[in-house]
Amino acid sequence: MAVEEDENLWASELETALLGDCSPADIFTKWKGKKIPDSLRADVWQMCFDLQDKKYNSVVFDDIFDLPEQKILREDCQKFVDKLGNDDEDKVSVISDLESILTFYCKSTKLKYERRNGWIEILLPLIALKLQRTETYNLFQAIINRFIPRCCTKNGIPFHLFRLLLLYHDPQLCSFLDTKKISPDLYCMTWFQSLFAATCNLNAIFAMWDLYFQKSDPFFVFFLALVMMVNAREQIMDMKNENKESIVNALVSMPCALVADDVTDFCSLAQYHALKTPNSFRKDLADFMFGSNAHGATDAEAVTVSQALCLPVSAEELVANAESTHDSDSLEGVRFFLVDCRPAEQYNSGHLPTAFHLDCNLMLQEPAAFSTAVQGLLSAQRQSLAARSAAGGEHLCFLGSGREEEDQYTHMVVASFLQKHTHYVAMVTGGYQAIHDYLADDVGTSLQEHNPQSCLVCMPGSIDEESETIRPSSSSQDLFGKISAVMKSKSAEVKEKLMDYIVNPNGNQSVERHVSRNDKVGKRYRNMAPVFSIDDDHEGDGSNTESPEEDERQEVTSIQAWLKKPEIVESFRCKEVKLNKRMYDSYLLVSESHIFLLREIPSREGYAHVVVKRPLSAIVKITSRKKNPKVITFNYGTREGDELNVMDMDRIFIPEAAEATKLVTTLILESLKETKS
Repeated sequence: MAVEEDENLWASELETALLGDCSPADIFTKWKGKKIPDSLRADVWQMCFDLQDKKYNSVVFDDIFDLPEQKILREDCQKFVDKLGNDDEDKVSVISDLESILTFYCKSTKLKYERRNGWIEILLPLIALKLQRTETYNLFQAIINRFIPRCCTKNGIPFHLFRLLLLYHDPQLCSFLDTKKISPDLYCMTWFQSLFAATCNLNAIFAMWDLYFQKSDPFFVFFLALVMMVNAREQIMDMKNENKESIVNALVSMPCALVADDVTDFCSLAQYHALKTPNSFRKDLADFMFGSNAHGATDAEAVTVSQALCLPVSAEELVANAESTHDSDSLEGVRFFLVDCRPAEQYNSGHLPTAFHLDCNLMLQEPAAFSTAVQGLLSAQRQSLAARSAAGGEHLCFLGSGREEEDQYTHMVVASFLQKHTHYVAMVTGGYQAIHDYLADDVGTSLQEHNPQSCLVCMPGSIDEESETIRPSSSSQDLFGKISAVMKSKSAEVKEKLMDYIVNPNGNQSVERHVSRNDKVGKRYRNMAPVFSIDDDHEGDGSNTESPEEDERQEVTSIQAWLKKPEIVESFRCKEVKLNKRMYDSYLLVSESHIFLLREIPSREGYAHVVVKRPLSAIVKITSRKKNPKVITFNYGTREGDELNVMDMDRIFIPEAAEATKLVTTLILESLKETKS
């Protein structure tokens, strides 16, 4: 009885508030979590979208059904209504409303109706409110405009963003799905397009939308989807032996289990994850995903997200976070532990006061020292958190220079943390240069040890271009050469290849070893996930992935002079295979200590660029593809105990693949024997 009295009192107070000048925030703050009475739901929803005024109800339906896709639209309306189980009279009325509203919407917005776009699913709960057709239309249009992300298409920006959020909060689950090649658009497209109406029952949708519309956060659907995934992580991970289709079907149907009584807790968890997430993406993508930009539009920030290795953080948010005060006892909110990955000279010429320095050059130049530095970083993070230091934070935010050449190293450092499934990993967009630009006149007071005479932003030419710490050696430059080039024209593809390294650097769990002379070409690694593999299902655009500037920096030499060098054991005619599948006529040269790749210069017969110079000791794996064993891949990296860390690769097409593999493997084994002896 007491519960019933409380509900009646709440309903009476809500009705009074609706008659007054209340806002959605007022209702959410005062009556958060309480069930909205069915009799007041339509009024609350209209108030949330500011639709009470009669000027919003002036829609006139002409009932002329002449869209090119009218037949498809009508069939879909019929199919959906048939599933509802209403009596025949209700069915006719519902079908009429659906078709009229959708036809008018297509005509007024000049959008084409497409099957499974979520529109009918959004309309069905609205029709259940039994409003006038114009009121239903206005609610439908408001929901679409305010809460449905633009570009909800295969490989669309919303799904790139969702993957970054999943990677941020549950990198192991994200890695599992990446390994299975299950992208978010395969399982959460219907969630985003319909605000879960396509998969949840009507009562659950009413309860969810009650809170959703009051909260009025267009990005909230991302965190609802995130909670849906994170809460089911054990069940998802247990499906490791299932095929891709079975896993996708299970994921798509997960919201079906949500009941109305669980919605409040579900939304509370989503709000918690939203509070534990950097906010930069909201500002960067708000207009693109929920503003007036046309469907399918492109935008610089949106492209950045689609190509990001991890969740991007703006310089503005990082600086504000560093300067703000946080309640050290609070579990909510984001607190960054800033990791400055620039070379030492740059760090010493100016850095944020809370930055921990981790020289990313060490990763390749001195792996042991880098490993020690990482342990020191993690220890410093724990200590700063325990001491409640201003520099302490659970969220790792990596900072590069903003200069493409050095940031290649920074990306590799970030990838190494992601590969270890480190939670809360982000990276500052634009690096130190963006921070310097943001601080502007306050640089001198906001940065520590800022020296305008050596700061690369203040004095771009202040450091010798030949400095080893600033400009990589030819070997290191080669290591990242093709990654750098592709980032300019095919950054999304490079991100995919880096993801392959992050999620599955070792392929399956079988014991790693080099190719043996007894192995059949193409068989040894056929079940292993390739690192930086060329995916048959994703063709490149055929454009050259290297810029003329990079060709100019590469060594030019006489091919015959190289072939006659006494240290060259064997040479093979081959073709270098780039990430976009372009191939270049080349020579593979093998010495007792190195492999070299000479790419012929078409305009200079008999001359070539030395594009690869690798020590044999850097080769940790040689792979080939089952369907094309003449394409072999040299994988380079390091070993830490039984763990294999692949950092780069070179792929070549070579007719004598078996002979080349056998020769290189033999030389590697001989080198190992000499080292042991």
